[in-house]
Amino acid sequence: MSESTLAGSCGAGFFALAGLIVAVHLAGLVVLLTTEYGPFAITLSVLAWVFVNCFLLVVLQRPGICAALALVFIVILITLSRFKFGILQLTLTFLDFLIIDRDTFSFLLSVFPRLQMQLIVAGLVAAPLLWALWRFDPFRVRRRFALTGVAATAALIAAMAVASPEQAWEPFQGVNHISNLARSGVVAVSRLASTGWIEADPPANGPLSLARDARAAGLPGIPSGEACDATAKRPHIIMLLDESSFDVTSAPGIKVPAGYTDYFKSSDGKQRTMIAESTGGPTWYTEFNVLTGLSARSFGDLKFYVTRIAAGRVTRGLPQALQRCGYKTISLYPTYGDFLSARAFQKGTGVEQFIDMADMGLNEDMQPDKFYFDQALKVFEREQPQQSPIFMFVYLTANHFPWWNVYRPDLTPNWTPLGNAAETDEYIRRQTMTANDYREFTERLKRDHPDQPFLVLRFGDHQPAISQKLIEPGIDQASLGKRLMTADPRYFSTYYAVDGINYRPDLSSALETLDAAYIPIVLQEAAGIPLDTSFAEQKSIMLRCKGTFYACRKGAEARRFNRLLIDAGMIKGL
Repeated sequence: MSESTLAGSCGAGFFALAGLIVAVHLAGLVVLLTTEYGPFAITLSVLAWVFVNCFLLVVLQRPGICAALALVFIVILITLSRFKFGILQLTLTFLDFLIIDRDTFSFLLSVFPRLQMQLIVAGLVAAPLLWALWRFDPFRVRRRFALTGVAATAALIAAMAVASPEQAWEPFQGVNHISNLARSGVVAVSRLASTGWIEADPPANGPLSLARDARAAGLPGIPSGEACDATAKRPHIIMLLDESSFDVTSAPGIKVPAGYTDYFKSSDGKQRTMIAESTGGPTWYTEFNVLTGLSARSFGDLKFYVTRIAAGRVTRGLPQALQRCGYKTISLYPTYGDFLSARAFQKGTGVEQFIDMADMGLNEDMQPDKFYFDQALKVFEREQPQQSPIFMFVYLTANHFPWWNVYRPDLTPNWTPLGNAAETDEYIRRQTMTANDYREFTERLKRDHPDQPFLVLRFGDHQPAISQKLIEPGIDQASLGKRLMTADPRYFSTYYAVDGINYRPDLSSALETLDAAYIPIVLQEAAGIPLDTSFAEQKSIMLRCKGTFYACRKGAEARRFNRLLIDAGMIKGL
């Protein structure tokens, strides 16, 4: 081959590689333009694209391989974000990478069992292509230039995020995956730098009173408080999480069946209100509230990951307190236990047996409520011969969204539409299914176990998403957003009810309205269980603040209480 031919060949290869690099950048731009909406989001996503490329250039210096890796990275992020939105109705955020644990990957593989093989095949295909780009890329970029790009784009992203803060509803729209991810990074870093994971008063010069009084009682970090006779005859306790349930008659003009509101009343005939910390979802905020007695709002912008953050770090909880009095603690969980680290979180609070969807032999996580009631009865039959009182946390799922489809019409053959909107009628029909199944469940307990006392505390974990169209019909989106951001009680009120079976519960602590974090106190006192030091302290807050917790004194009571628990060793590493 002649020198001129060789030079021409090299020149052609040079321009071909340059064209390939340009094509990769154009492909990245196309991906962003087809997934981002609005000038702000597009600009922010392009800055994120430049940031990723410059960051990789600092390490590798080769623009070809960096562009290819950036494209793969962006496509994977968008794919993961869409997957997450399909499961949780929330796009990917920075916290997904800050809190990476085994449960996250385990849950992915549970939902998509073929994912592992697909990832292996994709890696085998991509590896030689990326190696070829690395080997034959003739271009080099100075690290000083790349570092300048990293600094400049990071500053611009931060400035845009501060100038136009992410609104709470934006990650729930299922769009703008990369721009929302970039903005959430600014929010998370700012939050962690200013307050840490959880809001708490700064450490005092010496331990506060709760920490001084705390003594080991067989379980590390749990204060002994008033003595509890583990051999005393106590009622079995069933705590029911009633999915998306609230009294829909609080919305104007809603038609309901006769006797509809009776379901929301306790055994004393009174109807009580529980204030949840979410509306329309997510359930795990309330799960955190009722198991720990703490507020998810104490985690600020990080609260969506509260169970993952708390797993193994928050050991104070209702199940631990009940164990102290001899209870066997069990949770019947309706989906995979790896979901948002639910298993690790609940076991950390004292749940001894965690029975998830797989353990119940299910491959779908939405079942008629009768199924879960039957599971609870089976567990009771198995555990009851041990003579220990039993605590069971049971989830009901039949009233989970969506309500635009009719779920199991065969279970209500005599149902007649009420004349509301179709979604509202379907919502009320499912509530009627729950009420009927609950009535049958309590009747079976009375019939089959006449000599056993039972305490049942049930509550709505949050209002359904459709309530936002019902409570104030015709309200504009801006006003609705303001209501939700300020935790307007109209949109966060559900119910809680306490029933006794062969047992008369003590309802002296069951206030007419209270925050979800106080449910453990109501349940323990209804069962006649003496409160340990931490719950006794929290009861004084409940009475002083008239049933509010996080909002009392603009968060001061919750911050002080969190510090007490940190000093007592019941909140660790936060």
